[in-house]
Order: sequence, then C-alpha cells, then structure tokens
Amino acid sequence: MQHFKAGRRQVIKTLGTALAASAIPMPFISTAKAQSSRFAGKTLRLLTWSDDTGAAALRNIAETFSKQTGARVVADRADGTSGMVAKVKAAGERPTYDVITLAGVGAAGLADAGLLAKPDLNRLPNLKDVAPQYRTGANGFGIGYLLWSDGLIYNTATVKSAPSSYEALWDPKYAGRLFLPPPEWAEAVDLAIIAAKLAGGSQQNIDPGFTKLAQLKDRVMTLGENPNQVADLFRTGSLDIGGIYSPAFFPDQIRKPDYKMGVTYGMKEGFATQLMFSVIPKAHPGDLDLIHAFINHSLDAGVQGRMAADVLNGPVNAKAVIPVESRAFVPSPQQIAEKAVLHDDKALAIVQPAWIKRYTSLFSA
Repeated sequence: MQHFKAGRRQVIKTLGTALAASAIPMPFISTAKAQSSRFAGKTLRLLTWSDDTGAAALRNIAETFSKQTGARVVADRADGTSGMVAKVKAAGERPTYDVITLAGVGAAGLADAGLLAKPDLNRLPNLKDVAPQYRTGANGFGIGYLLWSDGLIYNTATVKSAPSSYEALWDPKYAGRLFLPPPEWAEAVDLAIIAAKLAGGSQQNIDPGFTKLAQLKDRVMTLGENPNQVADLFRTGSLDIGGIYSPAFFPDQIRKPDYKMGVTYGMKEGFATQLMFSVIPKAHPGDLDLIHAFINHSLDAGVQGRMAADVLNGPVNAKAVIPVESRAFVPSPQQIAEKAVLHDDKALAIVQPAWIKRYTSLFSA
C-alpha cells in the first residue's frame, strides 16, 4: 500500500463530512439473476489505486461483480489519491470513468471542483446495513466503503497483553522503545486529540494534549514515517509499542510471527477511523444503474469482509464477516460500533496547520 499510504498520511485540508439522514430511502430491488440479464455485456470503467489496495479492489469487488452480472469492468490505476484526482481533473468534461475509489481528501476535492455526481441512495440497498455516519461523506458525493483504522501497535514478545488504554504510551518502562506517527500524518493530529482527552482537554481544548505529549519527547525512538523501518525495529526487538498507527501500513509483515507485531483497537478511549469513498464522476460514460449496482456490490457483507481482510481496514457493513486468519488485525463490526471515533474533518481543517507546527517543534530536537 505504499502509494496509498502517501496520500493517507496527509492531514485532511478541505474535507467537510456531510452525514446522510439516519433513515435510508426505500431500496431499489434487483436480484442477482435480473442483474446478470440486465448488465451482461455492459462496461463499467473503474479508477483505483495502483498498489495492493487497488489490486484487492479488483480481486474482491470488480471480479466478483463481473461474475455476478456479466458486466465488464475496465480498470485504470493511479499512483495514490493525488494521482486519481489529477486524472479526473485532466479529463474534465470528457466521459472517462464511472466509479472511483479513493481517500476522503480526494473525494472532497473533486466534489468542491464540481466534478462529481451525487449517488442515488435509493439504488444502494446494502446501505441499510451501514451505520448512518459511514454512509456518505464529501458533502454527500461519496459513499463510504471502508474505514481506515488506527490502533496501537505492540511487541507481542515484550508486551504480554494488549494495551487497554492509550496511557500505555506514557508507561516509563517503554521509554526509548516507543514510536509515534510523524507530524504530517493524520495520525499525529488524532494522537494530539487523544492526549488532550487523557489530560482533561478535548479537540476544542488541545493545549493539555501538547503538554502531555511533551512528556514523551525524550522517550521516542522514532517518528514512524517509514513503515518498513518500523516493522524491522519490531522484528529486531528494538521497539515495544507505538501509535497511533494502522496495520495497513505493513500488511505483509504484521502477519509474520518473526516480526512480533500485534495491533489492538480495544482501548477504552476508542480508536480513530477515517472513511474511504466510492464516487461517481459527473462526466461518466457508463449506465447509472450499472454504476449504482457496482457501488452497492462493494457494500455487500461478503465483499466487505474479504476487502477488510486483504487491506486491513475496517468494514462499514455491520454484517461483514472477517476471515478467521485476519481477525487479529482488523476491527470487528462490533468494535467499530462500540469504539470507532470518526474524524471531525471539517473542524480539523481549520486547526491542523498550527497543530502540525506544534507537533513538529515538539519532536524535532
């Protein structure tokens, strides 16, 4: 996920999330058999990531949709969310893509530029199994399809039980064997909010958070800008704990026992999440019914479980079943319902430049 990570690391600058109404409209009903007859031979043009996240989308969403409906999915792949935004803006009013899967900052940017069409929620019956706060975003132009999820990463050899609170980051026994996210990442902003809450503050009262973070200044081994380096430090026994961070940054290493890495989302304070979206370009060459059927398929409980397991993101469908071999790395629908904290992107866009500066100054020495 190297290229996706580069886009995800940046704190959201312009995204304002607009939640859908809590009641879903009466769904558009279409059986798989009817879809197969109706969409056979039609073409849907998809734009997604060029990395393993995009490969997982092709494998778990596009291929299964084609088998189910007989439609042909033609995929173009771009180097990160910024690459996708550039492709769509370059196309302008020329019909090029039908569906794009991308991070929230890209969806918001395309929506603000007037390049997206709003999806019809009546044609997305699987939204009934998605909690209201995850259904839409980017001012109603994006349909949430996965949750980027950040937890605490810990050494399974030296930390005998999964931490149950972010206070573990301040445990003196981990001094010098601790990592934190770098300042430019959204995770750093989330960590500042978490620290503030632990110290009696809040997102609106952030000063206690930076005071608490200052306690870690001399205890941090590294700011984990390079996920492969972080994984190697766990493998060599140099790190005990760190975060907040997502296992999606190192989906291969965290599955290997010799890296001795575990992740927990079970902190009593909750865990940070951010929506990833499917969007429809205003200038799309394909059939709108086909487009909505594809997005609806991406929300299917089975598809959601397989995607979550492949890329180590949380599912948005509350009925998703995560394959057994990946459950240790992916938040369950129950954990998401009980503990997930969704980014307040619109408010963070106002304060994040100052917060990045403070975080950078704190850990730059």
